[in-house]
Amino acid sequence: MSESNSIHSAEPIPSAPGPSTPLVESYTYHSPLPTAAGPYILGVDEAGRGPVLGPLVYGVAYCPVAYTEQLEDLGFADSKTLTATTRSTLLETLSSDPANLGWSVRVISPQAISSGMLRRPPTNLNVQSQDATVLLIQEVLNKGIELTEVYVDALGTTTTYQAYLSSRFPGINFTVESKADDKFKIVGAASVAAKVTRDACIEGWVFEENLSVDGATTSNWDTELGSGYPSDPRTKAWLRDSIEPVFGFPRIVRFSWSTVKVLLEKDGKAVDWIDDGQASLIQAFESAKGREKDRSAVAKDLGLKSVGML
Repeated sequence: MSESNSIHSAEPIPSAPGPSTPLVESYTYHSPLPTAAGPYILGVDEAGRGPVLGPLVYGVAYCPVAYTEQLEDLGFADSKTLTATTRSTLLETLSSDPANLGWSVRVISPQAISSGMLRRPPTNLNVQSQDATVLLIQEVLNKGIELTEVYVDALGTTTTYQAYLSSRFPGINFTVESKADDKFKIVGAASVAAKVTRDACIEGWVFEENLSVDGATTSNWDTELGSGYPSDPRTKAWLRDSIEPVFGFPRIVRFSWSTVKVLLEKDGKAVDWIDDGQASLIQAFESAKGREKDRSAVAKDLGLKSVGML
């Protein structure tokens, strides 16, 4: 992986799954609770909305209003503008003053993203992102932190989203802006928490589909994933080489992405699901003819009548 996506820290990332632990479902991580007196400000940002591989991670960071001047000097910024080494160091900084600094992440698994977007009606990525933001803010409030100001990186129309969050959390002043991670240090801190967590999830990904024989695990998947973005040539190559015609892809892949749908339609095997009882079931619920035209076979056999017939 490139410097921008690799993690160069000997310390384990506390918000990522442990070694040999597959990421099979979404989860939330909270740092130790700050003890300094409030009120507090909080920032919200994400990492991984666009990639076709891996989780989407939402992060929050929070500190007392009285701590904001010190926060300005800690070096937080839009995580995409920082090297992996700098981001890793800043996460350590974010954890170095537990009396004043707190942070949390919500890791939304690729499976959850796909199942949400593919169900009917779908839960699109904006709604899933919104739900993660609300969950993180609510859980910080539930821990007894008094929030007076919350800064959020834009999601869709800023005024609409700001009004929605204000209605959900009356008494908190919300600021929703594009590039908030570059404008507000507390959002930059949240950006670092989200990005470092996502990178750790990807770099340490455990393929649960690997086979274990006599205690030895055989890896069936190349770990050179690229950045995970659909436009990355290495990610494209990985997707082409990793497709299994019948079973598709391992669970690191977001099946709801158009890139994956196209590959499955092109290189996957078509499957017809046949239910021998389906035709008879449909027939049973079809309306009868003649005098019984308003009653299905099921209703007649069970002696069911409508209220109007009683």
